[in-house]
Amino acid sequence: MKSKLRYIGVVLLVLSVFIFGLAGGVLLDRYVNVANAASVGADTPPNTELLLQAWRIIDRNFVDRDAVESNRLTYGAISGMVDALGDTGHTTFLSPEMLKQHQNYTRGEFEGIGAQVEKKGDYVIITAPMDDSPALKAGLKPGDAILKVNGEDMTGKSVEYAIEKIIGPAGTQVTLTIIDPDDGSQREVTITRAKIKVNDVSWAQVPGTTIGVVRISGFSDGIGAQVKSALEEMKAQKLTGVVLDLRNNPGGLLSEAVTTTSQFLDKGNVLLEKDAQGRIQEVKVEAGGVAADLPMTVLINYGSASASEIVSGALQDANRAKLFGETTFGTGTVLNTFPMSDGSALLLATLEWLTPNGRVIWHQGIQPDDKVSLPAGVAPLTPAQLKTMTPQVYNAARDLQLQHAVDWLTCPNGKCATDAVKFPGKDQVIP
Repeated sequence: MKSKLRYIGVVLLVLSVFIFGLAGGVLLDRYVNVANAASVGADTPPNTELLLQAWRIIDRNFVDRDAVESNRLTYGAISGMVDALGDTGHTTFLSPEMLKQHQNYTRGEFEGIGAQVEKKGDYVIITAPMDDSPALKAGLKPGDAILKVNGEDMTGKSVEYAIEKIIGPAGTQVTLTIIDPDDGSQREVTITRAKIKVNDVSWAQVPGTTIGVVRISGFSDGIGAQVKSALEEMKAQKLTGVVLDLRNNPGGLLSEAVTTTSQFLDKGNVLLEKDAQGRIQEVKVEAGGVAADLPMTVLINYGSASASEIVSGALQDANRAKLFGETTFGTGTVLNTFPMSDGSALLLATLEWLTPNGRVIWHQGIQPDDKVSLPAGVAPLTPAQLKTMTPQVYNAARDLQLQHAVDWLTCPNGKCATDAVKFPGKDQVIP
């Protein structure tokens, strides 16, 4: 029986009971049916015998007999076929356990260390730790490379292999050897896995201003309604502008991305979808948004992917918001899920998504209007932190991306008297 799930976006695999829960932008929604493996057809490809020959040679002759395990070889062969497509970070194969954890994430709760990852070169890289996650509390940051897991070298290993080594139940520990992207130094980090309840929406008033920050850390079920509620609370408190913080947000449900974007727009499209034949389908803005006239800015970085890029791209195309930060990840495919007979699944790119103006995002990302990088060692401020800060502490925290976005809303034409000191020119990277 066909179900009605669809995934769009970057598969930045997750270590939910691994790191994250599959992710990076895995989106499900109501528009496209999922294919079933049984319905794909039984056509035998011409090189099937070649594959079987390799299987038999390995099965009969490989010296490490413990490594010759049926499921491991089968999953490895499938992953190899997927890798050969060259759709790195998008199309992927999920084992039954990985699929289960992904489904847990979209429901908003899972066990793990809470970090988004991807494969880059020989290393599995931390793309973004989740808010208030064990990974974040342990000091993991975007760009950290996982060199070892419990002493085993991960160089050249696949994301899937690394995940299998990091998974484990809440309360147990895993030790990662990390290479710092800033100076190349190595450090060991021991992390206790935990049961994580995804709190995808939070907000706070920026100290000393009438600006609110709405932080969305992911787009799981019900997020659009939570964003609407947060905006209504802000308006009730007479706040005069909003910063939408999508930094390190790997994505989630497409339907929630559409609902969220629709809070800030009263007409037009949220995105376009293009199939293999080049046919375009529009995804329209939903009626009933509550903040279409509220001045706003948006924060993005490399950890922003999938649904985050849909939202930020739509707001940028509509000239609705100014974007600050760094270029996003570059997700751009709609992934249909093909369930396999043993409970595993293929997530296969079958559609490409574009911004409302037709911009290609796949492998390119969303460019900010003002490029602002955080100083080394500075992490993005969260609403929970902002609630406890005085204006002086807020300024000293040096979240320059947030400060720049807030100043744009509070100063005439976004130009404060302190800009020459804090932000030395538009589109410059702050060291």
